Order: sequence, then C-alpha cells, then structure tokens
Amino acid sequence: MLRKSRIALAAIFFVGLVLLFVGVCTDWLGWMASLQFLPSLLAGNLVVIIGVLLLTIVLGRLYCSVICPMGVTQDIIIFLRRQYGKMMTRCQAKRLQKLKAAGKELPKPRVYTKKFGYSTPNRLFRYAFLFLLVASFIFFGQLLVSLFAPYSAWGRIVRSIVGLAQGDSIAPALLITAAVTLVLVVIVAWSWGRQAVCNTVCPVGFILGCFSRYAMFRPVIDKSKCVGCKKCGQGCKASCIDMDAHKIDYSRCVVCFDCIDNCQEGAIKYVWAWGKKNEPAQKESNAPADGSRRTFIATSVVALGAASGVASAQNKRLDGALADVADKQSPERKERLVPFGAGSVDNFYSSCTACQLCVSNCPNNVLRPSTDIEHFLQPVMGYEKGYCRPECTTCSEVCPAGAIKLIDKAEKLVTKIGTAKVNLDLCFPAVGEASCGNCSRHCPVGAVRMVKSEGYNFAIPVVNEAQCIGCGACEFLCPSRPISAITVDGVPQHSKTIN
Repeated sequence: MLRKSRIALAAIFFVGLVLLFVGVCTDWLGWMASLQFLPSLLAGNLVVIIGVLLLTIVLGRLYCSVICPMGVTQDIIIFLRRQYGKMMTRCQAKRLQKLKAAGKELPKPRVYTKKFGYSTPNRLFRYAFLFLLVASFIFFGQLLVSLFAPYSAWGRIVRSIVGLAQGDSIAPALLITAAVTLVLVVIVAWSWGRQAVCNTVCPVGFILGCFSRYAMFRPVIDKSKCVGCKKCGQGCKASCIDMDAHKIDYSRCVVCFDCIDNCQEGAIKYVWAWGKKNEPAQKESNAPADGSRRTFIATSVVALGAASGVASAQNKRLDGALADVADKQSPERKERLVPFGAGSVDNFYSSCTACQLCVSNCPNNVLRPSTDIEHFLQPVMGYEKGYCRPECTTCSEVCPAGAIKLIDKAEKLVTKIGTAKVNLDLCFPAVGEASCGNCSRHCPVGAVRMVKSEGYNFAIPVVNEAQCIGCGACEFLCPSRPISAITVDGVPQHSKTIN
C-alpha cells in the first residue's frame, strides 16, 4: 500500500512537470516547479524550503522519491532494468530447457537479475564534492551547480526531447549537455541504482540526508522476524540496508518502500521512530498495521496541499510573435538583455539554475540557452525570432529559482531592461527611400517617433531613451536584413522609465 501510494504520487508529479515543459495545463500545475528544492533555496523561498525540510523530518527523504523528477526518472530506469532482467531470465530458462530436452550439454547460466547490495557511504567524497560546488558557486557562478542540480539537469533533458519532438531548433550546446547527462544517468542508475547520483553527487540529496536521519517515521527492521534472506538489501536501490547488522542508513534511504514489499516475513515496517537510535526493533509496534499507512497518506496530502496553496500558478500564453524570420541575425550588444522581473543582469545570472523551464514556456521565442562558458546554458534574450510582448509575463510566473521575479503587465510597461538605438546606415532613408515606420508604429510605449531631420527627404526614426523599455518590438519588426536597423542594448540595472 505504501509503495503504491508513493508511486501514484510520483507519477502525478512526473507527468505534471513534463506537461509544464510541453506547455500543457500550466495554469494549475505550475506549483510543482515551485516545489523544487534547490531553485527555491537559491530564490530564498522560505515557504518551500521549510515545507520540504519539515516533510523530510516527518517522513524521511520522500521528496527524493516523489517530488524530484530526476529521482523518479532513475526509478523508471531501475524498473526497466528489473523487467529486462526478468525477461532475459525467462528466455534463458526456456533455452536451457530445450537444450536439456535435446540431451545437449548445458552452458553456465548467466545472471541477468543483478542485485544491488549494501555499500558503505563515501562521506569524504560527498563532503569534498559539496565543498567544490559551494566554492564554485561563490567564486565562479552557477556553472557547476547548474550542471549537477537534479531538477535543472532533468529540465534540460526534457526540454531537448520535447523541443526535438515539436520540431524546435535546439541549441547544440544544450542538446549535447542533455544527451551526455541522460546517458550518464541511464548508465549509473542501471548499474548502481540511486546510490551514485542521489547519494553521491546530488547536493539536494546531501542536504535532505542530514535531516532524514532524524525522521519521525522510518522503515525499521524487526530482528526477531528476519530470516536472513537478504532480499531487502538486494532490492534496495539506495544501497543503504546493512543486511548483516540489520540496520538502515536513513541519511541515504529515499523512502521508496521497496524493502517493505520485498520482505515476505513482514520484518520491515514503516513506523514511528522519533528519538530512537538506528537499532533493529526487537518488538513489533503496538500500532495497527494500517496506522502508518494512514499517517503517510494524510501527512503527504497535507504537505502537498499546503505547498500547492502557497505556490504561484503558471500561465502559458500562446499568442503572437511566432513568425518565421530565421534570416535575422543577432546584433552585437554592449550589454546582455535579461527578462523583465530579473532586476539586474547580476541578479539574474547569480540565481538562474539553467533548468530551461522559462525557455520551454516562452511563447515568443525570445529566450534561448547561452553557449558561452561564463553563463553556460543559462537563458539569454534575443529578438531575431520574436519580441518580448508587454502583456506576456510567463517567464516570471514559471521561474522556480527567483531569477525572474513575478511581475504584472502594468509594471512591465514601465520597467526598462534595455534601450533601442537606430543605425541610419541600415535604415531605408539612407538609400533614398521612405522609412517604413514599422518601429514607430509598433512600439508599445510610443518611445520611437518619426521626425523630420536635416539631410533626409523623409522622416527618420528617433528613440526617446528615457521612455524605451527594451521589449524588442522595433528590432524584430524591422524589415532590414540580416541585422535590423534598430537594435536593443541591455542595461545592467533595470529601472523605471520616464514618460
């Protein structure tokens, strides 16, 4: 019952997060992205941080088996490995049976159902790796943290797969990184279960492991009932059950409940263990058998319900600015453009974990992953394929890391993220033709005006820099090719415009 409940909840979260990257049901599934621990930690989202830690203190590392999509992905890989092993074992048994019937010599059977077994925790490596991540974050920025953050790594994989399925143009750097990550995750999960990723290199697993060792509810081994079959440890994908000592390393246990199902003698139960040492139980709990199940389900529902009540919903807008203008090229910009709500270039890149959720949900193709080393795979803005429509606030609504803070439409219209500039050498008046006036006609804040100027027979575009918000409508809609005659430079610190 516990295992089935956990699988059902994990399936809901996994499918919901995939739908977010596809752009389906984002109006009421957005809170799932907001529950991801590392982005919330970087964003300073105390509600989610405290909620996840409380969930871990009460139930153990349930987050890793239900909410974390990378953990669920590894569970799927492990499930497929087990099914493959069973299938190959059955096929081998049939072959051996035929050979035996034919009186032929039987080869040595191969073992396809590889067992996990207990492994001692490599604490030195875990502490050293965590120190490396923290030092890298402090001195070099987000690169290493983004690569190893479980949600962000999973997001890049899903974004690449969904993008290819939808026929989108995926940046080669993103595609290669996602492919390498997927291959490595498949190999290590197939071979070693969840020990290698979740309990060795995952920073979230390390943090939650420090709390889960003191969880109120834990799986406990009743030594008086144990017959020493070792099925629990051999099936433990976290490799945290010491079968000889009848002990469980709760800092590494991901609360999958597989061991409870694997134990045919009922020697393992998920019970109240607050304040107890990690010692095998000698007496069976007096609580009813279904008590822990009811507590698990009730606590899970309360925790998830509370989180969903405070998490912000997401909104996917599918309108406009999707015309095929592949022949446009990105101009050289003096300063990077970062989305409305970021506050500044430094704040955006210091908080972003490169999960690609904003890229996946941008309806105007303004955001795409960067390929430079300093901001590798973090989003960068460009107006070659669309512009940042003033009524669209999708990226601020879906960002789980606080890199793009929530901004409303009215505030967006008076927030300056860049300034447009005109290159008259590329504008039509330079070749003796009337200016098309697209930039002036489509500017949502009226910052571009057509004025008479000495030396030109026609009116030319002039930008009111104090009024321009940098949305890129003028740059995208300019007919000049391959570089627009009017382009936008970012500003380091966003500010309010002056009308």
